[in-house]
Formats: sequence, structure tokens, C-alpha cells
Amino acid sequence: MNLRERIRERTQPIYFLGQNPITLTGAVVTTSTALTTIAFWFYDIFLPGPPHPYIGLLVFLILPGIFVLGLLLIPLGIWLRRRSLRESGELPAVFPAIDLALPVVRRTLEYVTAATVLNLLIIATASYRGVAYMDSTTFCGKTCHTVMDPEYTAYQNSPHAHVDCVACHIGPGAGWFVRSKLSGLRQVFAVTFHTYSRPVPSPVKYLRPARETCEQCHWPQRFTGDKFLVNTSYKDDEKNTPQTDVLLLKVGGRTWQGSVGIHGRHLADMARIRYISTDPERQTIPAVYYTDDKGKTTEFISTDAKPTKEQLDKGEHRVMDCVDCHNRPTHAFDLPDNAVDKAMSLGRISPELPYIRKKAVEVLKVEYPARDVAEHRIKEEINNFYRTNYPQIYETRRTVVEQAGDEVARIYLRNIFPDMRVTWGVHPNNLGHNDSPGCFRCHDGSHTSADGQIITNDCSACHSLLAVQEENPKVLTDVGMK
Repeated sequence: MNLRERIRERTQPIYFLGQNPITLTGAVVTTSTALTTIAFWFYDIFLPGPPHPYIGLLVFLILPGIFVLGLLLIPLGIWLRRRSLRESGELPAVFPAIDLALPVVRRTLEYVTAATVLNLLIIATASYRGVAYMDSTTFCGKTCHTVMDPEYTAYQNSPHAHVDCVACHIGPGAGWFVRSKLSGLRQVFAVTFHTYSRPVPSPVKYLRPARETCEQCHWPQRFTGDKFLVNTSYKDDEKNTPQTDVLLLKVGGRTWQGSVGIHGRHLADMARIRYISTDPERQTIPAVYYTDDKGKTTEFISTDAKPTKEQLDKGEHRVMDCVDCHNRPTHAFDLPDNAVDKAMSLGRISPELPYIRKKAVEVLKVEYPARDVAEHRIKEEINNFYRTNYPQIYETRRTVVEQAGDEVARIYLRNIFPDMRVTWGVHPNNLGHNDSPGCFRCHDGSHTSADGQIITNDCSACHSLLAVQEENPKVLTDVGMK
């Protein structure tokens, strides 16, 4: 039997059984969806900038899904017709012959063959582009707009704004990729049926260990030395008097002296510190286990919390890593006082406007019914304050006043999302101890070992204070910064 005869023998049943509504519908759906998908791909390639998230859903997920559905209808129709003919006793023993000598038959087979090859290419490309789209920042941040709006807004105003979400939330490797997609499927149902948490819970329960994500970029061997920090805040008086804190942060690390400083004491060696938290936010830590350079492990139990054995057994047992302190490295939300101080120190809000610090914090702390209402009222309040109390300043420096109002409104819009119940301080930041307990979750002076050792709460253990709330710190002059 030559090749032509083998082709004829194989295609006869398909050709005969394919004459049914379901198979023909599948062929039409597949063909039309393929053409539409290809057209959208050209649109996506030549469209300037990233596509709208909902166009991405259509192009990379919905259309490929319909395309595959059409492909499945083709064999389904053939199978159903074969079963129907067999049950009715009408299934022929020999299927009608296909005359390959006829041009129309040859062209049909050629079309089917070409379409099959094209379909395989489309499926492969669609699968790749679909996965790539689902890993994109646009998909993560904009598709579930209401749910992810707070996190996406914070992400855009962070040091990691140009790092893809998946680099931290998934990392390399197939195992975590599959786990993330299964988790994403659960989140799709939560969004569909409005059962998602408000706000998004923090910390993420099943986040990949930081050593497998953070340290892909942040090299542990370089976590060394000291860091000179200058922080300026402003008083609530008419002159917005600046007050500056200057400190030397003992970053530390692994040096010739051994493990020193913050990073050295906490992270220089694997499993140096383990702890137990008894709340989902990891803000209550009643037990800490510290392993020193000689391998000796000491247990510290909080004398304030006085945890029971049952509480410790049920608590979260965790090896400390980067995100236990740097818990908001990207999705950080400010408090009103800090946000205003930062904007003033950067010149976005002029410190020369009388009482601007006090007024800005005051309007930010008001509870507004909606974000658009807040934006309007904040700008209006700032303008009215100077129009009424400082008319000359308002007339001569109106642009500066309006700029201040715009920036204060932006601070609100970056941090407050009523629909997701994200308000001031809802997400504690553990880096430091000014905005939330942070370091004092362990370094509170109450975590004591059986032999009387205490986890220190001495300020000098982590930093040296060179100036505290001074108007003109001498140290800044000494180092040439003034």
C-alpha cells in the first residue's frame, strides 16, 4: 500500500463522520478565533506601551480558551456521530471512498493539513504568551483592580517598581510556579464571588523563603559596614521648624570579627534565629531561639506575654529571614506624619508655608466617604486655609499653595483605599520601631532565658545616635553636609 492509499484509508472515516453540526461548528469557531487571535497579536505588537489589562485577558487567555474549545468540538462531533451510527446500526463497514484525483478533495485535505499545523503553532504560541502575560506586572496589578489597587499603587512608589512581581512572589523553578498558579486559581474564585479578604492579608502565608528570592539580587556577603542616616521631621509650629535625627546604623554582617551588627547577628548563618509568633501578622513573638557562633542555642521566653505551652505549640514556628524585618520592602504604606515630613524634606510641599505641616496632617487624618471626595476636599481645605488666614501668601504664592494641596491629596491617594479597608497603619512596618513595634517585638527587654540572659533593648546595639531632633546638628557640619 503506497502513501496515497494509506492517506485515503485514514481520512475516509474522518471525512465521513466529520459531516455533523458539532464538528463543523468547532471548525468555524477554531478558524474564526484563530484569525481574531492573530489579528490581536499584531495589534499587541504594534500598540505602543503595555496593553490594557482587560485586552490582555481577551488576547492571552479568553481567545486561546475559545480556540481550544473549538478544537475539542471537532473530535467530539466525530465521536458522537460514530456512536450514534453504531447504536442505530447504520455505521458502514466500508466508508465512502475519497477520490484524491479530484482537485476539490485534494485542496480540502491540503487546507486541513495546513490548518492543523497552524493550529499547533497557535496553541504553542498562545500557551507561551498566556503564561508570560499571567506573569506580567500588568496582570498582577491591574486585572483584579479593586483587590490589588492598594498593593499595586504602593509597588509603583517603591524601590522595586521596576522588578516584576513574580521575581519576588514566585522566583525561579517549576515547583513554585505551579504552586502559585494553583493559588491564583483560588484567588480567581475569591474575586469572582467577592469572598476575598479586605485588606489583603499580610504577611503572605506561603511566600517563598527570602534566601531564594531577595538574595537573587541582594548579595548577603555585602550586608556589611555602617550606614549614615539623616532624617528630618518638622514641628507643628507656624515656621514648621525642622528637627533632624542623625544616626549611624550598624548594618554589620560577616567580617573578620565574626558576625557583627544587625545582619550579622540575625542572618549571617542559616537558622541563626528561630521564633514563634502567636498572631497571623507576626506582631506578637513570645519565644525566640538564638544560635551563637559556637552552635549553642538559647531559648528566650517573654515574661510579659507568658505564653502557655499550648499557645507555643499552636503558634507559627519560623526561621527568621529578610522579610521578618523588611516586611514591606515594596508594598509600603506611610503614616500621615511621616509622609508629610518626607514630602516637605523633598520640596514637594514647601516648608515656607505657615503651619503647612500641621494642616496637612490634620486634613489627612479626616475620614472621608470616598477617594474622589477626599482628593477634592483636601485640596479645598488647604487652599481655603491660606485664603482665609494668610491672604497675602495665598495671593503672592498661590501656585506653591496649590502644589502643596495637590501633594497632600496624592499622599492620601497613595495610602488610603476604603473599598479594601486600607487605612492609616493597617499594615505595620517592622523596619525600625517608630511606626510599629518592629524591633521591639523581640528587643523589648522582657525576653529572658533560663540562665538570666535578656535580648537587649539597648539603643546602641543597633545604632549610634549622633543627633536627636536638633535644628542644626553639628555633626552634619563636621562631615560637610551643612
